[in-house]
Amino acid sequence: MNAKERSWGPLAAYLAVCILWGSTYLAISMAVKTMPPLLMICLRFSAAGALLLGWCLIKGEPLPPLKTFVQSAITGVALLCVGNGGLSWSEVYLPSGLAAIILAAVPLWMALLDRAHWKESFSNPRVIGGLLLGFSGVVYLVTAGGQSVHFSLHNTQQLTCLGVLTIGSISWAWGSIYSKRTPVPGSTFIKGSLQMLSAGVALFIASLLLGDWSHISWQQVSARSWGGLSYLVIFGSLIGYVSYIYVLSAWPAARASTYAYVNPVVAVFLGWAIASEPLSLGQFIGLAVILAGVMLVNSQQFHLSRHTGSVPVPAKNN
Repeated sequence: MNAKERSWGPLAAYLAVCILWGSTYLAISMAVKTMPPLLMICLRFSAAGALLLGWCLIKGEPLPPLKTFVQSAITGVALLCVGNGGLSWSEVYLPSGLAAIILAAVPLWMALLDRAHWKESFSNPRVIGGLLLGFSGVVYLVTAGGQSVHFSLHNTQQLTCLGVLTIGSISWAWGSIYSKRTPVPGSTFIKGSLQMLSAGVALFIASLLLGDWSHISWQQVSARSWGGLSYLVIFGSLIGYVSYIYVLSAWPAARASTYAYVNPVVAVFLGWAIASEPLSLGQFIGLAVILAGVMLVNSQQFHLSRHTGSVPVPAKNN
């Protein structure tokens, strides 16, 4: 590979992550229109996990030891079952763009839950200011934003979605920290496939208990929903994930993590352009405030990366 290819390859993969993971919010919204959300996300991760594991085995990668299965299962349930499952359920009642803006606060939860770095974080005015600023953006969205962002605290379903998204965000942050703190043997792709398959099993049980499998009429599932699910499997869980791993292998983690600032912008724009979701000044204000807070919290990590070349790897998105 020549120098030009080495330069453009990671950039192309980075742009793919920014766009593909930002577009998954709209794809989820399409998929859950005529398909139960937990059943849909179960099919997504089961299919993607099986395909990725099959690819790894064809390449000759060995299966990891039992502790890798256990750690991958815990991480997969926390991130993909609770985190993405909660997002999929919430998008039945919330516009995809608004859900993406609320989830932009995930890095703030990571800072709060990362106990090992509390002393360093909470002695830094930028981190404290960023946390307060980021959460004030969420508060603005669901209170002062009011009808301008099409959210109401008096709407029971939307209020429940806010709670579900908050629990999902905390679970995603905790699962990311747990994964970083408990490294186990096995390739990244093997562990990723096991995470998806574990989430698929947990979501299958949850959707079975809720009666999704007995009540669904497959003939009534629209082509739009099947298209959204296929997009999530191929572009969200396979191409997007592999592209992100490639970016991390070529760029510093702090530089690669900036995809998290782009995803909600892409989600809001696509929701407006394709699904005719409302696009308001209130949404832009909330998004700008949250992202400003996230950037302040992460500014210390960027500072460290310039001196040490290493920072914690951020959580994967959608």
